[in-house]
Amino acid sequence: MPSSDTTMVQAETLPKLAGGHLGKSQWHEITQEQVNLFAEATWDHQWIHTDPERARSGPFGGPVAHGYLTLSLAPALLEEILHVEGVAQVVNYGLGKVRFPAPVPVGSKVRLSADCTAVDEVKGGYQTTLALTFEREGGEKPVCVAEILFRYYLGGSS
Repeated sequence: MPSSDTTMVQAETLPKLAGGHLGKSQWHEITQEQVNLFAEATWDHQWIHTDPERARSGPFGGPVAHGYLTLSLAPALLEEILHVEGVAQVVNYGLGKVRFPAPVPVGSKVRLSADCTAVDEVKGGYQTTLALTFEREGGEKPVCVAEILFRYYLGGSS
């Protein structure tokens, strides 16, 4: 949901974003319920995520979110950072390099910071390359860094 801090642009002006910082999302708490639902959806029920009691004696002292759960928050958190008007369709085109440098303990808060590293013309619109950094409140290093590609189509083409 766009807020007063959201970067709002018309699709035709996307190229002007290249090389710039887009902003940061709000902080969002990662709950055990989210982790459990993600485990159900992905069939990844590893105890370090879904068994809080056993995870207390594990390497992180408690349950941690799946790395892919953190990454999967990108589209929702990007909604708080960037809103592009005048598009017929937005397509998540894929990912570049993805790393998970630090864990996300259940109960901690994360936010997303986004930079636009490139905007390229594609048939019917533009492809943006965004550098994403997920940080944990109070953490010393990022919990996820990724390059993500979105295509913004101005008409009905894809």
